[in-house]
Amino acid sequence: MANAGAIQTFEDFINVHGLLLAAAGIPLSLYRKLFEKLSTETFDGGNYFQVEPIEDGRQRRLIFTDSRSMPNESNVFLVDHALSFRLSDAPKQLQEVPGVVERMASLMCVDTDLNSDLDDADNVSSELKDSKLGVMEIVESEVEKVKQDGPGAVVWLELEDLDIDDDVFLSLDLPSKFPDLIALSLCDNKLKSPKTILNEVVKFKHLKALWLNNNPILQNFDDSVADVIIHSCPCLEILNSSFTRKYTGWALGFCGGIYDKENPGCGLDTGRSLQELTSLDLSNRRIHSLKNKGFSPDTMPSLSYLNLRGNPLDDHSVSDLRELLKGFTSLHALEVDVPGPLGDSAVEIAESISSLSLLNGVDTAKILESRKGVIDSMLLPRLPEWTAGEPLIDRVLNAMWLYLMSYRLADEEKIDETSIWYVMDELGSALRHSDEPNFRVSPFLYMPQGTLESAVSFTILWPTKNIQYGDECTRDYLFGIGEEKQRSARLTAWFHTPQKYFIREYEKHWQNLRSTSSSLVTKASTTNSTTSLARSDGRPLRVYTDIPSVEEFLTHPGFIITTDPKEADIIWTSMQVDEETKKAIGLNDQQYINQFPFEACLVMKHHLAETVQKAYGSPEWFQPTYNLETQLTQFIGDYYVRENDKTDNLWILKPWNMARTIDTTVTENLSAIIRLMETGPKICQKYIEQPALFKGRKFDIRYIVLVRSISPLELFITDVFWVRLANNRYTLDKKSLYEYETHFTVMNYRGTLNHMNTPEFVKEFEQEHKVEWLEIHSRVKQMIRKVFESAALVHPEMQSSTARAMYGVDVMLDTSFKPKLLEVTYCPDCTRACKYDTKAVMGGGETVKGRDFYNYVFGCLFLNETTHVSPL
Repeated sequence: MANAGAIQTFEDFINVHGLLLAAAGIPLSLYRKLFEKLSTETFDGGNYFQVEPIEDGRQRRLIFTDSRSMPNESNVFLVDHALSFRLSDAPKQLQEVPGVVERMASLMCVDTDLNSDLDDADNVSSELKDSKLGVMEIVESEVEKVKQDGPGAVVWLELEDLDIDDDVFLSLDLPSKFPDLIALSLCDNKLKSPKTILNEVVKFKHLKALWLNNNPILQNFDDSVADVIIHSCPCLEILNSSFTRKYTGWALGFCGGIYDKENPGCGLDTGRSLQELTSLDLSNRRIHSLKNKGFSPDTMPSLSYLNLRGNPLDDHSVSDLRELLKGFTSLHALEVDVPGPLGDSAVEIAESISSLSLLNGVDTAKILESRKGVIDSMLLPRLPEWTAGEPLIDRVLNAMWLYLMSYRLADEEKIDETSIWYVMDELGSALRHSDEPNFRVSPFLYMPQGTLESAVSFTILWPTKNIQYGDECTRDYLFGIGEEKQRSARLTAWFHTPQKYFIREYEKHWQNLRSTSSSLVTKASTTNSTTSLARSDGRPLRVYTDIPSVEEFLTHPGFIITTDPKEADIIWTSMQVDEETKKAIGLNDQQYINQFPFEACLVMKHHLAETVQKAYGSPEWFQPTYNLETQLTQFIGDYYVRENDKTDNLWILKPWNMARTIDTTVTENLSAIIRLMETGPKICQKYIEQPALFKGRKFDIRYIVLVRSISPLELFITDVFWVRLANNRYTLDKKSLYEYETHFTVMNYRGTLNHMNTPEFVKEFEQEHKVEWLEIHSRVKQMIRKVFESAALVHPEMQSSTARAMYGVDVMLDTSFKPKLLEVTYCPDCTRACKYDTKAVMGGGETVKGRDFYNYVFGCLFLNETTHVSPL
């Protein structure tokens, strides 16, 4: 018998999935075709599309291959999900599910270096045994030419892929045999020692080009080694495929295909040889300057195609470089980084060099017509990077942010707190980005049994333009996101965007922070500045609360619990109380509430950062922090500066207003940081990479702060605080960044909770680190006061004569034992405090009964008592 809720007809399908179809944006005209394909699990994309490798196999694209055209919104396709996971489970799935890491590595193009092995291993070993003999034969053959035709007979020597190591190279004695060499290629050998190579090549007095590509030597070949070789070889123009600053028309002619082993260009008029050159590829030559006798319109009057991608060209201003290229009147096609040394926009470049008809393969007329300039097609894609020998899992975890998509499950009661991330199959993952896409994709949950439990996730693909044979199929990675949501900055997740622009914006931001200082000076009063609420007749104050622990443990004789909020003197609640709530419940303006107006400036993470930065700029106790919803550009600039300076670049992303570390991530991957914005608004804060540890584990401390008044500022801190320990030993190993119990300390909700008495912790911490806790505690108190001072300065409207509140302040120590503020939380309930009897750390060691915690809190806030609390 069929399941009563099963999808059997098209009408059933619409009734169950109507909202999902509308949310996905799928056209009405495709509903029936989608139902047919879902119900029959028809994956027919292979009949219409083909995946092609590009960028030397490091990326793929999707081509439409059907001989018939496909009109707009005429068909719909199912795309399977090759991998789905919650973020913290990614390493585990890749490691434990058979075959998945290999499939992901292939799909993400990070296994290309593993697929180039020779087919016949026996032949390899045989060739290696004979390689030394092969080198000798080649060298002897060239020596014979010298004997017959004179010293200048051999000026270009290619000894590539011959298994030459340092000892073999020295034994060849090339400088004495070929003193007139101008070009020497030693690519794909086993040379390791820079000193060995240097001692030999400096003997060549006429050397113009030296290639050591794909040798182990390059691992130790830094700029200082290159500088010594260049200085010692006065004629050297090309080193390891890069141009030196000594390059002339000879190097240009080599790149233009004029000079090679058969035509080395010795003693020729290079200027005359370049006259007929029409095409010149100078990409990735590390060229700093084009101010060169060889590179001029007079020397190359016929030049029509020029590729300058991948060169810094930083000896030029933008205007000077444009003027130089404008002199090449025959130049019609230009390849250049956009943004880059010629400008930040394709429109600017096309306008400034009027002779161009193609810019990076795009018709300049189209660029100028759109004024938008199809900028995205100009940006260089971020291709996956890895090091030789790096495990496939690490490669995939790093590259996956170029491919991931996400969705969040929800039912009638609530939305899931953590997102599902997924990778589309090979067909879907080959869809590249375009600002003017011809396809759209959307995740979709098909529920064949009519219930969420039966749901199967797919991605739906359909054309949004008319498609012809051979067209590349593209999608908008940022569909629905415009510049008001920082679209251009978000593209940095997939493309190399203009570093100079982002760094400039960051430097402006940093300058503003440095120029910010606070003139606020307040001191904690040693006498009571707020009025005690104690009644003269001794009657207790009536307290209404919705917090069970307050109701149970508030036994102070000055207070009595009431169940009627309208008759209460004090409202102590975990709910937000605004004017509408007051009106609905019937509260009046004389009742005291455990909330200050505008306290969001402290308890919401993005507001806290803004408050601190407005008051104090960038104080030492607050890590660099960015609201990604408004400051993504400045953050990217900061990231680039750190990357260029080779300093630590590990960041923690925190949702604006979620507790228990939900949706919190630690990463150094720039694409990951930008993509994680998709799961909700976040701040990005510099991770404390070198925290003080306790027995090798990370920890933080929760302090309880009582606020009687904002103006004047009147604060108290409870004598007892709580240490929260991570369960695993601390490490910065990349895989550990996914381990909750290594990098997070809040174990109340995840992991095993290990409680430790505070005095015991303090004693052992002092012994381990040889420090005085009182000194640390003093710094912490100073920092906490500044936190609340910043709120009083920036938001004086927080003051309310009928507000008293309790906040949790989370603090971490760095390796210098200086406090760092993590966050401030609205803290009406501290059940944990009631569970443990402990000793007051700063109050003389007197035992504090946990059940009396609220007696101390309420006594301080409403009766001005100071038992087990200290003024800040």
